[in-house]
Amino acid sequence: MAEEKHSFKVPEEEEGRRLDHFCVKFTDKISRTYIQELIKSGNVLVNSRKRKPHYRVRAAELVEVTIPEPREFELLAESLPLDIVYEDQDLLVVNKPAGMVVHPACGHRSGTLVNALLAHTEEFLAFGVKGRPGIVHRLDKDTSGLLVVAKNEKSMLDLGEQIQSRSAVRKYLALVCGHLPDDCGTIEFPIGRSPKDGKTMAVTYAKSREASTTYEVKRIFSLCDFVEVSLKTGRTHQIRVHFSFIGHPVLGDPTYGGRQKWVKSLPGDERKEANRLLKQIDRQALHAYYLSFTHPTTKETLEFRADLPEDMKMALQFLEAAPL
Repeated sequence: MAEEKHSFKVPEEEEGRRLDHFCVKFTDKISRTYIQELIKSGNVLVNSRKRKPHYRVRAAELVEVTIPEPREFELLAESLPLDIVYEDQDLLVVNKPAGMVVHPACGHRSGTLVNALLAHTEEFLAFGVKGRPGIVHRLDKDTSGLLVVAKNEKSMLDLGEQIQSRSAVRKYLALVCGHLPDDCGTIEFPIGRSPKDGKTMAVTYAKSREASTTYEVKRIFSLCDFVEVSLKTGRTHQIRVHFSFIGHPVLGDPTYGGRQKWVKSLPGDERKEANRLLKQIDRQALHAYYLSFTHPTTKETLEFRADLPEDMKMALQFLEAAPL
């Protein structure tokens, strides 16, 4: 991608907005963190002058944003632990731990699943999107569970089509805060970039895409429901955004209200118990436990299951010991 230049005249209704927030709103698909880097490096000018990220823009000012051509970076093979559930000449299925980013990106050049895969086999360098060889679908950094990875172009295209058409089946287990209104249901709200910061996702009707999430309550505890979740669409942060929007964020999710924001909403006698529960798990309690797809070569239906990781088991044990 070549260098990009954008210029915006500040509308009257945007007067007083922080410069970094203004830039995120008017430059599509750029995070606030990256915008702040651009501002600090002098790639964002206001009336030809360098400003700080917290500068408040004024009506009619000219904001000029230069997005430099991205620098090439070498994909490094790193000998990292890999929990490989299945592998053949066409693909492998891995059980990703929480805390591991799937592919290198700004701020995560190493320690990713891709770095580990390259150490496992160099086949992944030969194809796929640059920086993401073999990656057919993703999980958030702090979501654990099953991922299928292609080992050649044919498998990449076939598996990608199965993910896109939803013929591949992915199911999750999650703990959500509070109690859902029904034992099973479907959450259907469009999801797009949050108009507040441009970095997180939100239910929004501007520049959004349809999203549908189904759930079934498996167990009811004093503070949480344990649910199985299936996706009819695959939007970024979809499960986390949808459950947060209906008032039941995924337990432990700081971005979408599943930690201290939830604790503060509880009656005083429940807050202490909730804080004790959150000590059992320091990330969102979301695990991709089931994966099924058609093998791209043999056409056999493959099914895989991954046990809950220890932190989610500990959270469940804590809830089981607590009185209803």
